[in-house]
Amino acid sequence: MPGSSTPASATDNPAAVTSSKDPGLARSMSSRHIQLLAIGGAIGTGLFMGSGKTISVAGPSVIFVYMIIGFMLYFVMRAMGELLLSNLRYKSFSDFAADLLGPWAGFFTGWTYWFCWVVTGIADVVAIAHYVTFWWAEIPLWIPALACIVLLLALNLPTVKAFGETEFWFALIKIIAILTLIVVGLVMILTRFESEPGTTAGFENLWANGGFFPTGPMGFVAGFQIAVFAFVGIELVGTAAAETKDPEKNLPKAINSIPLRIMLFYVGALVVLMSVIPWTDFNAEESPFVGMFALAGLGTAAAVVNFVVLTSAASSANSGIYSTSRMVFGLAHDGDAPKAFGRLSRRKVPQNALFFSCTFLLAGVVLLYAGDSVSAAFTLVTTISALCFMFVWTIILFSYLTYRRRRPQLHAESKFKLPGGRVMVYVVLAFFVFIVWALTTQPDTLTALLVTPIWFALLGGAYALLRRTPLHQARVAEYKAMAEAERKAVEQLSRA
Repeated sequence: MPGSSTPASATDNPAAVTSSKDPGLARSMSSRHIQLLAIGGAIGTGLFMGSGKTISVAGPSVIFVYMIIGFMLYFVMRAMGELLLSNLRYKSFSDFAADLLGPWAGFFTGWTYWFCWVVTGIADVVAIAHYVTFWWAEIPLWIPALACIVLLLALNLPTVKAFGETEFWFALIKIIAILTLIVVGLVMILTRFESEPGTTAGFENLWANGGFFPTGPMGFVAGFQIAVFAFVGIELVGTAAAETKDPEKNLPKAINSIPLRIMLFYVGALVVLMSVIPWTDFNAEESPFVGMFALAGLGTAAAVVNFVVLTSAASSANSGIYSTSRMVFGLAHDGDAPKAFGRLSRRKVPQNALFFSCTFLLAGVVLLYAGDSVSAAFTLVTTISALCFMFVWTIILFSYLTYRRRRPQLHAESKFKLPGGRVMVYVVLAFFVFIVWALTTQPDTLTALLVTPIWFALLGGAYALLRRTPLHQARVAEYKAMAEAERKAVEQLSRA
C-alpha cells in the first residue's frame, strides 16, 4: 500500500509506497504532452455546445461564474500537486487517498473516478456518432460509434506516448478554434460590425441589456450548476503524473498555468461572444461559436464547429479511456480489482484494464437506439458524473488536511505548497456545498442529486465484502499502525 511510516522526506523514506507499481508505468510523456493534456482537460465540449445555455440562463454574469469556479478548482489542483510531489511513488490521487485516509478512500476514489469517465465516455461515443451524421446522414449510427471505440483502443494500446501525442493534437484543435473566435470577434468589435439594424458589436453589449446580472440572483446561481460540468477532467494532469518525464518540473508548470487558461479560453471567449452578440440573442440549443462565425461571413461555420466539437468529444473519450485504465491498474495492485488488470504489456501499457474500460463504452452503441429518452437520460447521467467528480475533488482536499496534520515536516520541505493552506481548503469545501445546493434549484439536476447515492451504496456493499479478505485486513492493519506511528512522531516534534 502507498505509505510513509515517518514524516520524513518522501524520496528518502524506504517505507514509502512499496507497491509493485513502482517499476511498471513508463514516464514517457514530455512537457509538451503534459501541458496540452492539462489544457485539453480544462476545455470541455461544454464550452463549445453548452455555453449557449449557460449564457441564456445567467447572462453576462456567466463570466464571473467561470472565473469563480476556475479560481476554486485551481486550489484543488494545487493541493493535489503538493501531495503528488510529496512522494514521487504516488501514481494518482487514489494512491494518496488510500495512504492518508485509509484503504476505503483509495477504493471509493478509484472506482468512482472510473465510473465518472466511463459515463462520460458513453455520452461522448453517442455524441460522436451523431456528429458524424452531419457529413454522412445515411450512415447507421452504430458504425461510427463502434469505429470510435476501436480507434480509441488502437490509439491507447501501443504506448503512453501515442496517447500523449493524440491528445496533443486534439487539444491543439480546440485551442486554435477558441483563439480564432477571439481574434475574429475582436476584429468585429474594433470595426463596430453591425449584425442587423440597431445591433452593433461592442463591449457595451456586456452591460447594455439589463446589466451584468440581468436574470437576478437565481439566474446567477443557475449558471454555476451548468458551468461546473465544463470543468470535469481538469484533474487529469494528476492521473498522468505517473507517466510524465521530470514530474517535479512539469506538474507544477501545468497546474500553475490553469488560471491563465481559464481567463483566456473561458472568460476571454465568452467576453468576445457577448460583445459581438447581445446575450439576449443566444439560443440555449445552439452553439454560440456557430452563430459568431456565421455572422463573420464564414459560410462553413457549422461544418468547422461540428468538426471541432467532434474532436473535443473524441478528446474527452480518449482521456477517459486513458485515465480509467490507469486507475483500474492501480486498484488491481492494491487488491481492489482483479489481479489480471494489474498486468502490463511489453510496451508498459495496462492493456487488460484498457479492454475492460472499452467494453463498457459499448453501452453507448446500445443507447443510440434508446429512442427519444436519450437526451434526458444523458442529462441525468452526465450530471451524476459531475457530482462524482466533485466527490473526487473533495477527497483530494480531505487528503491534504490529513497530510498537513500527520506529515508537517513534508509540508515544511515542500517546494510547491498550496497557497492559503488549510484556510483555502475550507473555503473550497464551502463552495462545493454551495454547488450542491445550487443543484437542488432545478428539477433535472435535483433528480441526479437524488440518484447519485445509489452508486455509493453499491460501492459500499462491494467494500463491505472486500474488507473481509485477508489482504484487505492486512492493509487496514498496516494503515492503522502507520497512522499511529506518524501521530507519535508529530507529538515528539511538537514537544521538541
